[in-house]
Amino acid sequence: MDKTNILFITSDQQHWSAMGYLNPEVRTPNLDRLVREGQTFHRAYTVNPTCTPTRASWITGLYPSRHGAYSLGTKLPEDVPTIGDYLAPAGYRTALVGKAHFQPLLGTEEFPSIEAYPILHDLDFWRSFSGPFYGFDHVELARNHTDESHAGQHYALWMEEKGYADWRTYFLPNQKDQTVAGDPLTRSSHRRRAPGEAWEIPEEIHYNAWIAERANALLDRYAGVDGGTEEPFFLWASFFDPHPQYMVPEPYAGMYDPADVTVPEFSEGEFDDKPPYFRLAREKNPDFSAFAEPGGNGIHGAGSHLIDRDTLAKHIATMYGMMTMLDAYIGKIIDHLDELELSEKTLVCFTSDHGDFWGQHGLTKKAIHHYEDLLRVPLVVRHTGSAPAAVVNNSLQSTVDLAPTFLSIAGCEVPPTMQGMDVSDVWYGRRDSVRDHVIVENQHQPTTMNMRTFIEERYKITVHYNRDYGELYDLKNDPGELVNLWDSEEHRETKSRLLLRFLHAEMGKTPLPMPRVSGA
Repeated sequence: MDKTNILFITSDQQHWSAMGYLNPEVRTPNLDRLVREGQTFHRAYTVNPTCTPTRASWITGLYPSRHGAYSLGTKLPEDVPTIGDYLAPAGYRTALVGKAHFQPLLGTEEFPSIEAYPILHDLDFWRSFSGPFYGFDHVELARNHTDESHAGQHYALWMEEKGYADWRTYFLPNQKDQTVAGDPLTRSSHRRRAPGEAWEIPEEIHYNAWIAERANALLDRYAGVDGGTEEPFFLWASFFDPHPQYMVPEPYAGMYDPADVTVPEFSEGEFDDKPPYFRLAREKNPDFSAFAEPGGNGIHGAGSHLIDRDTLAKHIATMYGMMTMLDAYIGKIIDHLDELELSEKTLVCFTSDHGDFWGQHGLTKKAIHHYEDLLRVPLVVRHTGSAPAAVVNNSLQSTVDLAPTFLSIAGCEVPPTMQGMDVSDVWYGRRDSVRDHVIVENQHQPTTMNMRTFIEERYKITVHYNRDYGELYDLKNDPGELVNLWDSEEHRETKSRLLLRFLHAEMGKTPLPMPRVSGA
């Protein structure tokens, strides 16, 4: 029996609704085609609403509290087994092209990082390194979102091969805290673009083009196009958009008129019953100093979220342009897979690491507010001829389940050390659902900003470590999460029930690495 290939395609910080089939304001014809040809999950949730923890969970099947990369600015320990470690003995080739973000931008002697300054700008290093890396036998990496100064690694080498020796001029100079000794590419004349202003980088060297070209080259290799032997593969095409800063080259930059987009609005008073720090988002210069502590290093989203409507409309229009460009290059990969006649042999899975705010609840970008906008993610799976097509499934899904599910589909035994569940029966239409709850972790600081959310069919509860405050929402009657029921006398029993279920779920996700083989 032929092994099933796995093509894993991911975006970065994409709101679950930023796809054309759900939102007529944005055009994503290729993702819409995947939806028509596969099964789409409308209640898929991230395991953590930030990049590093989630990406580490994708490849380990572990929650961030277990694999160790619990927050941005941490790293996944190299000795934690990943999906590639299990696929390789089964004969799979494994590759990652694009964003990894398993390690931080600055390393230390105790916690070194090759995704850090100055190494990411040391092109001689990247000329001789392509893996292994966290279980992938082949990697081609980049680290920048849009014009960030982190641009370098394999992406920079590719731009030079395309004849752009001056590629550094399309990216910002290093920030002060990221300017370290030994970095040969610290400076640049590039300036930050204003909201709605086009990024001047030529489309032919945009990282979308790089990821699609290199992913297709790997597909050719694994398909044996040049006379080699066809090999089963796990290929991850890891895109960077539509992560802010919202920026895209023409023609996508001018594709959407800010006057035509729907701009979400803050509902006055909606933070009155929320945890106290929510209200700080509505201040011009909020003070989050109470959350500072040793071992912490800043909190994403802990700042002012005030932004004028015109600027927000420009951001949304640009983000739509980013989505349309991203969609075009995802389409190139899907088309090539079809051309190679691999579609019936390959599971295609598309998702994003977490959601995004573009004005919902008066918030922007990613933050410390566990609304559905941030926690829900797109999830589409397609396996032509084997899995359901044109199906929308509302069962609960968690991205901690990706690694065990991929392993099961590949015919590999799911190790008992993984915390995620094998949901392949749902993906292939053999069962309607497997999960009855989802847990989302978010530990931005060791203790002061540390929360976990438990989600079931109707209710959602968020517990904040060592805090009396919390959140409880009735997603059936209040899908906009405007009314916090945490202190509601009427919902006291519901709250108690959910807290007990939450505790049971936390106990249940403890992995058992081996059975009891003896009575003592």
